[in-house]
Amino acid sequence: MNMVFKYDEFLICTVREADANDLRFLENYVAEAEASGRKVYYPAKDTNQIDETGGYQICCDNNLAMRESQEVSVYWTTKSQGTKFDLGMAFNQHRTENKKIKLANRSDVEKMVQEQRAKGLAKSFEMVLLRLDDLAKE
Repeated sequence: MNMVFKYDEFLICTVREADANDLRFLENYVAEAEASGRKVYYPAKDTNQIDETGGYQICCDNNLAMRESQEVSVYWTTKSQGTKFDLGMAFNQHRTENKKIKLANRSDVEKMVQEQRAKGLAKSFEMVLLRLDDLAKE
């Protein structure tokens, strides 16, 4: 099946918990991607954040937009709960549809993993993200 995608990438990122540094990174990331001709679905801008269903509709809208995207990019911070939920949806699409998942802020995640390994941690979402980012480059 040849799918025609509406977006080049869906950007998983913190919305509600985003601080000024997050917003600056995300807005620059989207602007650079779009300047290079990529169409990015950015939930803070493209998903209606007013949701009378308590977030259910946001999850549905993000799921559809993710399906309509060729690949997924992740801006990972540990403070966002929605990012974890969206990563689960993306992982399912990775496993069932071979959707690529790449990191927007790999160096930050690498630092997190270094700290985790120094503490003897053997597994984490951050380690999974590094693996997914490596697989996206193959």
